[in-house]
Amino acid sequence: MKTFRTNSGPFSQRPHFEPAEIDRICDDELRKAGLYPASPQAIRIDRFIEKRFGISHEYQDLPEGVLGYTRFTKVGVDAIIISAALENAREKVAARRVRTTLAHEAGHGLLHAYLFAFDHKPGQLFDADSHADHTILCRDVKEDEGQKRAYDGRWWEYQANRAMGGLLCPKALVHDALKSFVRPIGSLGALILDEDRRGEAIRAVAEVFDVNPVVARIRINEMFPPETGQLLL
Repeated sequence: MKTFRTNSGPFSQRPHFEPAEIDRICDDELRKAGLYPASPQAIRIDRFIEKRFGISHEYQDLPEGVLGYTRFTKVGVDAIIISAALENAREKVAARRVRTTLAHEAGHGLLHAYLFAFDHKPGQLFDADSHADHTILCRDVKEDEGQKRAYDGRWWEYQANRAMGGLLCPKALVHDALKSFVRPIGSLGALILDEDRRGEAIRAVAEVFDVNPVVARIRINEMFPPETGQLLL
């Protein structure tokens, strides 16, 4: 991780993580918690939060468009709150949204807790209606864009969503889950995902890891860009 001083945003420092670095952090943390599966399957993200941060998530009524927030103290994560609206919606899509929101908040805990350890207190974070100090309040951003511009310059949200993918869909496990959808090409055996099977692969990964298809699509597109279909190492 590199850290840059900044005069904009709620913090005096801005961390920079390479995507591969975030994946390594997530893999390492899942393994430390004993929750990295031996084969592709859904990650127990609620249990990860309990073991890693020593808390259980809570549900509360939150403002419209707010999915959840993480509250910090100087020693780490103090609470993870999820919108009760997500809990009350019983459809599979909503249940999976709870999982992605939990993983997103866990991403803040892994990547950003140290920012709250300084003596100075960050100001009102993330808009005037942020209802508590020392919180990172997460709004419903356009995850399906899969691009930084969807976050309107909020680097903390982009980084947390990268960690969400790392926690719910570890790359090595996704690679294993895609074995029946890829084929080798060339003399060196590079792997390619044929475009006519991409939709089928996305649905399969979504089911295996219990995430909504948009999460599976973003992860697969990172690994096998649609432009070439070839695996990026």
